[in-house]
Amino acid sequence: MFKKLKELSKTDLENKKVFLRVDFSVPMEGRELKEVHQIKAHKDTIDFLISTGAKVALVSHIEGENDAFKNTVGEIGNVLDYNIAFEEDILNPQLGSQLTLFENIRKYEGESMNDTGFAEDLAKNFDIYVDDAFSVSHRLHASVSAITKFLSSYAGFLMEKETTNLGKVLNEPAQGKTIILGGAKVSTKLPVIRNFLDRAEHILVAGALANTIFKFKGLKVGKSVVEEMEEQFDWSNSKIVLPKDFVVSSDKSGKGSLEIYPVKDIAEDKMILDIGLQTIEEFSKIIGGSKIIVFNGPLGMAEVDAFSAGTRAVLDSIVRSGAFSVVGGGDTLALVEKLGLTDRFSYVSTGGGAMLEFLAGNRLPGLESLGYYER
Repeated sequence: MFKKLKELSKTDLENKKVFLRVDFSVPMEGRELKEVHQIKAHKDTIDFLISTGAKVALVSHIEGENDAFKNTVGEIGNVLDYNIAFEEDILNPQLGSQLTLFENIRKYEGESMNDTGFAEDLAKNFDIYVDDAFSVSHRLHASVSAITKFLSSYAGFLMEKETTNLGKVLNEPAQGKTIILGGAKVSTKLPVIRNFLDRAEHILVAGALANTIFKFKGLKVGKSVVEEMEEQFDWSNSKIVLPKDFVVSSDKSGKGSLEIYPVKDIAEDKMILDIGLQTIEEFSKIIGGSKIIVFNGPLGMAEVDAFSAGTRAVLDSIVRSGAFSVVGGGDTLALVEKLGLTDRFSYVSTGGGAMLEFLAGNRLPGLESLGYYER
């Protein structure tokens, strides 16, 4: 049974020690957080637990060059509007403060192994487990899965929002539903495409994902980013809409000359870096007639301003469409936040890989361990 945090009262939680799995692994430059939506998304859950008088251990992984929380706890506290204490070792928690952030959970070997003994050691100092980290629910890790064998376990408010909004995307009728996929990896996007062939009216495909498809079809794509496609798939399905034109350049810094090409062979020294005007127009028209839209991009090298026009235009079309809109994915979140559009969509998912796995119809270990599929 899928148990939710909101079902617990103050009496259930007062003075209880709560192991709260969150995801604070966001892009950083030095000690500066470059994307904060993912951190802010946990605030409702944290606020509720603090209001009940529970003692809360914030447990997360972090990736990248700075794979430690010790120097960033102050910045995270500023985002959440709390003074957060810091402790190194979740296996020996002191919990001297009501809200404590612990060091990177993935520094323990047992975490990624989903080791039952390690999970039991994690649980022994706590009364309740709350999972609010949808974005890692596709990981079979100890703090996501095995720990639920040893503690009463509940879905946090963010976890509930994610499953509700992404569930709506999956289950609403296909008519008027548009899926927009960019990025690079065919291996993570193809299962979503397969699952939505009968669940959506349109599937718009661009970015390096489209480059791979063009190469598969025999088009020369120059130095464009592509991925080897191991699975056979019929890309001629009428629901799948590929770019009609694209922006090419020999310089991905954005400082070189740009050209708009119709779909044709690309010279060996050039690369596809954005969608072109004709594609923007076609995508925007489809978006304008949609009732439900999912966007997991980007549609070009959007981190470079010169190649972000297509992604920006499509995001703007989604905002103006009035449709129920869901956007997600790490690179997408960073761009949406940079453009100040976070509050303009119906829902901004914190999930990247987890969002794609969910939309592909796969069972996620983190949700399975919470009883989500037993409802």
